[in-house]
Amino acid sequence: MVKTSFYTTEELKGLGLASYGSNVKISRNAKFYSPEEIRIGNHVRIDDFCILSGKITIGNYVHINAYSGLFASDAGIQLEDFVNMSSRITIYAISDDYSGETMTSPLIPEKYKRLTKEKVVIGKYVIMGTGTSILPGVRIGEGCAIGSMSLVKKDLEPWGIYAGVPCRFIKPRSKNLLQFVR
Repeated sequence: MVKTSFYTTEELKGLGLASYGSNVKISRNAKFYSPEEIRIGNHVRIDDFCILSGKITIGNYVHINAYSGLFASDAGIQLEDFVNMSSRITIYAISDDYSGETMTSPLIPEKYKRLTKEKVVIGKYVIMGTGTSILPGVRIGEGCAIGSMSLVKKDLEPWGIYAGVPCRFIKPRSKNLLQFVR
């Protein structure tokens, strides 16, 4: 029997995910840490070399493209329905303190570190361009489009096109795509 690049339905059961829906395609080259904390909806595709770690909820019709990372810790990351992540997107719900006031690294005892842990929420119909980074506590409003190589440090209002380092509002985004939702 020839193996496809995606896990079979039977093999998905062996990943230990908290839950997953129908028509879920996960690359055999994706990696999960704390899979018992990961919930996946229907019609989801997770491509090669993605890392999903911590408390993650993925809605329906979500695509996570190659080399993307979701680092949720216990704070959590939520991807609502119809989210499209291009390649090399990184979402952090946890981050070290870079000020030099504390130590950094997962190898350092907690008492010497100051971590930021805040849930990240990505609204419905959001599309993110390649190389985008999203920091802890960010809420991205419904329908946002984020340009490639953007750094999202603060909340984004719904139905806007944003880009840059740091990310800034460019112009409104059309809502015409809503006519295709049933």
